[in-house]
Amino acid sequence: MAQPPIHSSGSSKPETLLRVEDLAKSYPAFELRDVSFSVEAGTITGFIGRNGAGKSTTLKCLEDAVHPDGGTIEYFGKPYLGNEDTIKEQVGFELNSADFYRTKRLSLIASITSNFYANWSDDAYARYCKLFNLDQKKRIIDLSQGMRVKFALALALSHNARLLILDEPTSGLDPASREEVLDILLKLARSENVGVLFSTHITSDLEKCASNILYIDNGNIIGKGSLSEFKDRYRVAPLDAAQRADTPICGIRETANGTSALVPARSGIGDPATLDDIMTHTARKATL
Repeated sequence: MAQPPIHSSGSSKPETLLRVEDLAKSYPAFELRDVSFSVEAGTITGFIGRNGAGKSTTLKCLEDAVHPDGGTIEYFGKPYLGNEDTIKEQVGFELNSADFYRTKRLSLIASITSNFYANWSDDAYARYCKLFNLDQKKRIIDLSQGMRVKFALALALSHNARLLILDEPTSGLDPASREEVLDILLKLARSENVGVLFSTHITSDLEKCASNILYIDNGNIIGKGSLSEFKDRYRVAPLDAAQRADTPICGIRETANGTSALVPARSGIGDPATLDDIMTHTARKATL
């Protein structure tokens, strides 16, 4: 069973691999505004939010697939602009781009990919393919979603990536495959000091492996912090109990069993909130 990474309180502060400040991008019907966060070595940051909240736009800006209108992006203490080649050597992106090579064999894709990285290691690639049980004769179209994720990880790790940026890596996976991918990410963070940023709508995955949480809604970061700090801010109580206690209400959720409210932990009422509780209760009222 995957467990969250443990960092000693006496250890030195981990290296910041990615720092984003005031990132902005405007479209006719959507705007990304003042997005700021960081990802440290040896940590896993879960990026959560509803569909259309801005997760994919943010990740595409990080990959330079979308050009931001404002803000700064730094990798390993250096601005992305002007250092693209050296930065890309150390970052592994998995933004569901493998579909471009749907009919190509894994061996050919790896051969093409290796030409773009000075630090590519054939030995490392062979080792990860063996670890992930990847058949080089198969095509992308022949792989399950779980095996596609493993292949993307094998490519990234074979050029010694220090930071992984993943878009919905566990989406569509069966529970066993999801657990396996999470265990791989945890091992990379713990044993290899790799930093991981991944978007997901499966909050239970983050309960198992995330060090930190980044919550976006309508193009704005509305909550961030360590997993424990993020959850410890809130509790869930029946709406009528929250109203009687005259405590602030951060969000509500209506179910067949009644209406519940997300309230500050300092209220002392209700039960501890899960990530799923926080997301579902704030779906209409994002005031974290």
